[in-house]
Amino acid sequence: MLTTPAYALVATDLDGTLLRPDDTVSARSRAALGLAAASGARHLIVTGRPVPGIRALLADLAYTGLVVCGQGTQLYDADAGRLRSVALDREAADTALGKIEAEVGAVFAAVDQDGVDGVTLIEAGYRMPNPTLPARRVGSREALWERPVIKVLVRHPELGDDALAAVARGAVGDLATVTMAGPGTVELAPRGVDKGTGLAAAAELLGIGAERTVAFGDMPNDLPMFAGSGLRVAMGNAHPELRAAADEVTLSNAEDGVAVVLERLFGTGGAPSRTPAPSLV
Repeated sequence: MLTTPAYALVATDLDGTLLRPDDTVSARSRAALGLAAASGARHLIVTGRPVPGIRALLADLAYTGLVVCGQGTQLYDADAGRLRSVALDREAADTALGKIEAEVGAVFAAVDQDGVDGVTLIEAGYRMPNPTLPARRVGSREALWERPVIKVLVRHPELGDDALAAVARGAVGDLATVTMAGPGTVELAPRGVDKGTGLAAAAELLGIGAERTVAFGDMPNDLPMFAGSGLRVAMGNAHPELRAAADEVTLSNAEDGVAVVLERLFGTGGAPSRTPAPSLV
């Protein structure tokens, strides 16, 4: 007799988690996600990437339903192409950058524009952590604010990520939420918005409680997602802060750590879910 799996929602970060170092999802991970789906569990991508940066991956995975993008600022319906988003006040963002620079000197900034066709803009001196993601260089900081943005990415020529994030949190205060999303990726998002709020919004639409959610991540920006999950799994390559908050640590993203856990949780299979995915209204 088939039993109901303990977890109905599989929430995965992308970079450093589900994606291998070459930006692909392995055959083993695809098969493990298939096991979860066959048991009735849904896969929810929860990523710092904005919508335009994941469209090709969604098509490759034949992914349907909701996606949490932009550190929780965007809730995207991959089937209907509809988007809910929370923009970062551009004046507040510019002020926040000024406050950070008052503490540590000049920084380099980039922004992710709002919208399903938003562009990543980078100012002179900013180097994209992932060069495979598209970006457009601008000639001045003022040009970063030409359209509504969902978040700002900040780099310092000398300070490490942990040090820069700590300074930014102290300097920015209530102007924005500061998080460290990956190597070379300190970000400013709208105040009170993070992966946890994005996961909660998606889970409410899906009708799935936190206790039935298993979450996978690798960086401190995944901590709010962990807080809203019943089982918290850190990757073997995860930041120490996330490892400390995890219920368990799996193998690295290069070793298909997500698949290892999903095979254990869902390896017996089950009946496929026939409940249609909810749509954004």
